[in-house]
Amino acid sequence: MSGFFTGLFRFKRGPWEMLATLIIAIGVFMLMQPFVMWAFTYSFITTLVGTVLFIIVSHFPE
Repeated sequence: MSGFFTGLFRFKRGPWEMLATLIIAIGVFMLMQPFVMWAFTYSFITTLVGTVLFIIVSHFPE
């Protein structure tokens, strides 16, 4: 797990892409769940932030 955090601090593409993908997945989960209204309310912005982060991170070095 420490390799993951080292990659984040050194701006490596792999760990940041994994984090962006996780944020997108959380946003989609928030969109599809029928129980908590605040999660549904913020699902679009969460997915959007993850997508923008993924686009930015895809320009980081390997």
